[in-house]
Amino acid sequence: MDNSSLVSLSYQLAAYRSMDVIANNLANVSTPGFKRESVKFEEMVQQVLPSEDQKGPQSLSFVRDAGVSRDLSGGRLERTGSPYDLAINGNGYFVLQTAAGERYTRNGHFTLNADGTIVTEQGDPLLGDGGPVTVTVDDGDVSFGPDGTISGKQGQMGKLRIVQFANERALTKIGASLYSTSQTPTPATDATVSQGMIESSNVQPVIEISRMIELMRSYEATATLDKSSQDMKRQAIEKLGTVQ
Repeated sequence: MDNSSLVSLSYQLAAYRSMDVIANNLANVSTPGFKRESVKFEEMVQQVLPSEDQKGPQSLSFVRDAGVSRDLSGGRLERTGSPYDLAINGNGYFVLQTAAGERYTRNGHFTLNADGTIVTEQGDPLLGDGGPVTVTVDDGDVSFGPDGTISGKQGQMGKLRIVQFANERALTKIGASLYSTSQTPTPATDATVSQGMIESSNVQPVIEISRMIELMRSYEATATLDKSSQDMKRQAIEKLGTVQ
């Protein structure tokens, strides 16, 4: 494979990777607390030997995947009216107890299980300062204050653990709207809790679809250019083959 084909292939692979990330963004438009992602690329320059009609060292510029960047901006808050739907305003995460240990999420869609424990759709308990948050019949209607304080008919029941991290971008996404990290969480200082509301995804479908169309056109243009180059070489070889 010649250098022009390699450069073209590197761009096509980059476009394919971007399309995959955009498709995942669109698939999570309705996922509460989902954060839009985009692929980061960087230029990789490689020195090659000159061809017969060139002088001096030559450089080829390739595209290299440098990872995924997460947009940490907050999504729109949508009112649901459910007493166990919670949204975080500002920088902070709910803490969950999972089989793999503590995990963190911005998805505040919770419900009560049969034992009266507030859990996620996957059954992971929501943690407060004293452990999993539980509600009994005697607690009546439960309310959550802006600071995460949990109150019932008999008074204060506890307080939600809302945490933050020194490097929020270093959180590792592990699926089901959960994040893990080796960082030590600290209490969130600028986060407030809204009851009966959900933070929507921060994905804007129109922008994602526009970006997808742009990538498709660029991909097709690059593929066409590469095909034209290959056709020219094939024709040149065929003509050389006819020379006596």
